[in-house]
Amino acid sequence: MTGTDTTTGVPDDVGAAAAARAVAAAGVDAYPRIVATLIRLTGDWTLAEDCAQEALAVALERWPDGGVPANPGAWLMTVARNRAIDVLRRAAVERRKLHDLALLAPTDARHEHDVEDDRLRLVFTCCHPALALDARVALTLRTVCGVPTAAIARLLLVSESTMTRRLTRARTRIAQAGIPYRVPTGPALAERLPGVLAVLYLLFTRGYVPDGEPAFAAEAVRLARLLDGLMPEQSEVAALRALLLFQHSRRDARRDAAGNLLTLARQDRTRWDRAAIAEGQAALARVRDDGPYAWQARIAACHATASSTDTTDWSTIARAYDALADIRPSPVIALNRAVAHGYAYGPAAGLSLLDEARAEGGLDGNPLAVAVEADLVARQGDPLRAVTLFREAAATVGSVAERRALLERADELSR
Repeated sequence: MTGTDTTTGVPDDVGAAAAARAVAAAGVDAYPRIVATLIRLTGDWTLAEDCAQEALAVALERWPDGGVPANPGAWLMTVARNRAIDVLRRAAVERRKLHDLALLAPTDARHEHDVEDDRLRLVFTCCHPALALDARVALTLRTVCGVPTAAIARLLLVSESTMTRRLTRARTRIAQAGIPYRVPTGPALAERLPGVLAVLYLLFTRGYVPDGEPAFAAEAVRLARLLDGLMPEQSEVAALRALLLFQHSRRDARRDAAGNLLTLARQDRTRWDRAAIAEGQAALARVRDDGPYAWQARIAACHATASSTDTTDWSTIARAYDALADIRPSPVIALNRAVAHGYAYGPAAGLSLLDEARAEGGLDGNPLAVAVEADLVARQGDPLRAVTLFREAAATVGSVAERRALLERADELSR
């Protein structure tokens, strides 16, 4: 028979399954808070992560019988703090660190601002430019998100032991290089922030690609929300949040029942996540600058709010890509610009820009450039040439899902 804890008003026995769900839900927010705070107080990354993990393990043991506490995050912080104190005491660490830890009272509202600052410090430290880009992604996933090392290894296509060594080297690099555990200010913030956003964008992209792991895209969205909540005055942070939300809103509509990849034009838009789109629009409304993520978010908003491909505001998208090509030129931007102009002003305009982009050399051997040419040629009225190009693109594209989609387009035009 289930009783009730008179101090918390929750059942004494919530069951193992319910307790596991409660721990998982609390851990999403509490894990980075605990790790960030303990790193600030002890300077020991491994100790901070170990104590956070142990707190979650203790919760799994105690909550099924004792009930979920009224403030799960504070409970986890207290357990982790006490564990850190025990470890430091046994290691005879200097009294100052023990004193600082003893003063930490996670249930006290006056410390909440410090905890928020700690999370921001943690994000900027994990994304420090002194670390290699893959190391920044891995350290962010492990330390800020609490993703298991094995899962990170699968994302980055290495063994778990290799990833463990990489994470160890990254933490050692932070300590040996004297990388400060702080959020930069003034000109330094303007210099460092794009690097942090690039890590989040790369993480999202690796989860969003056709053969990627969707959970990592979801983690990137969560981190963008976190960063935007901690830095609401930064326009490009809000823009990145909006961009990722608009893209992620289509996650359930990108494949058909057989698992085949669907182009934007063929997706069932009733399956798009309208709540995510609305959240993205609210974030985009706060964007005042014209940075690269702002322009990309505006492009994504045009797609997310259109009822069909035909009603999409392609001229606005084309102008946005023109702006992007000016401030952040790249082969990918040039390719997407050709697509946008092809829809806004006709396939001939798109083919002309595609020729210009190819002349730069950055699209050599790129199967997506061949696929774009195939689509433009088909719309221009040359299906036989388009079939050849779609099959050429399919022969060299790396993704199995993309290969199937390209061959399907070729088969349709052959009928």
